[in-house]
Amino acid sequence: LGWAMQVAAFVFIQRKWEDDKSHFEKMLDYFCDIREPLQLLIFPEGTDLTANTKARSNEFAEKNGLQKYEYVLHPRTTGFTFVVERLREGDNLDAIHDITVAYPQNIPQTEKHLLNGNFPKEIHFHVQRYPIETVPTSKEELQLWCRKRWEEKEERLRHFYEDGKSFSATGQSIIPPCKSELRVLTVKCVSLLYWTVFPLGMLVLLYLYSFARWYFAAMIVFFVVQQKIFGGLELIELACHRYFKKQQKFHDMKRKNN
Repeated sequence: LGWAMQVAAFVFIQRKWEDDKSHFEKMLDYFCDIREPLQLLIFPEGTDLTANTKARSNEFAEKNGLQKYEYVLHPRTTGFTFVVERLREGDNLDAIHDITVAYPQNIPQTEKHLLNGNFPKEIHFHVQRYPIETVPTSKEELQLWCRKRWEEKEERLRHFYEDGKSFSATGQSIIPPCKSELRVLTVKCVSLLYWTVFPLGMLVLLYLYSFARWYFAAMIVFFVVQQKIFGGLELIELACHRYFKKQQKFHDMKRKNN
């Protein structure tokens, strides 16, 4: 999974802003340079809601004079504001979508829950779109704006879990089509069949054909070596982009001077 994320240019972080800021800056500038359609998913709270993370969130609230939350964790706004400002400078941000997720029945939180078949029967999403023109420009106002959204999330989830297990009727309510119990059961069965047959098929392939063993071995060696030497495939991609961009600037200056 980690190697696949590297190929897709995921932004890996160390959870230490002193170490992450420079990497964030380079990756965001890269996204702005290549001008590809970008959807950047951010969880400003940093982790999921558990008893331990809730206690730490409450400590953060007490330390900073903020209200304590029951249904959400306090967002850490440093990374959020940096991302928004950087993408805005690169003219690669048209809107921020604020998404609140709620589970009206069971809430699986670990792999053990999923292995025991404790899948969520329903998932509700509340989506609010904020055009970038409506979002504050200063860092301080942007931090307050982010905290305000979390205050709204807390109240929204409070109403959801205490008043009928549904979000407010304001806005457009959409129920995905074809979500029958039969379809869900079919998807489960097909997924279980696929993920049972696929690993077995790969083992048979490795056992029967030497070229498959050589290919698998070569891929493993490649990804392990590049990880040890360069730190990740996305960093190689970033370094190549910066090199060719520098070369392009050099040739442009050379043609201009000639």
